[in-house]
Amino acid sequence: MLEDIQSVLLSEQQLEARVAELGEAISSDFAGKDVVFIGVLKGCFIFMADLMRHVTIPCSMDFMAVSSYGSGTVSTGAVKINKDLSQDIAGKHVIFVEDILDSGVTLSYLTNYLKVRQPASVSITTLMDKPARRKADIKADYAGFEVPDAFVVGYGLDYNEKYRNLPFIGILKPEIYS
Repeated sequence: MLEDIQSVLLSEQQLEARVAELGEAISSDFAGKDVVFIGVLKGCFIFMADLMRHVTIPCSMDFMAVSSYGSGTVSTGAVKINKDLSQDIAGKHVIFVEDILDSGVTLSYLTNYLKVRQPASVSITTLMDKPARRKADIKADYAGFEVPDAFVVGYGLDYNEKYRNLPFIGILKPEIYS
């Protein structure tokens, strides 16, 4: 698995430090509010677990599963909801937790999809922001790292369901996915 990695983009230590900072900022900004974190599966699960350990305010969490990539490396643009929320979000401050904000198509769709349920607010937290590939007019309220236009894996992110278990973010060698 490691031989498929071209280079380490973000180390375990860098991830740990930045996730702690994001948790502190969110805790400060949302103190005293009714907050629900919504993870976009599957890529968010490691980031969300670590983030939640650094959030010091009362909150709940839920998950959505969506698909827009299929087995490829580029979003198809068509968003399919495979798992919807299990709880009512009316009047709550929703914070989406996403592994990477790439084209923005999925998060733009989900934000509009959930706004009809009348949350108090909708914010976006992403571990990585890749603005070079943005197609939708959307930005993260909390972003861990701005990353280059490279195919990244690890820390929950995959290629064909592999590499999620790497403790760092690595750039995948192009010959693996081309």
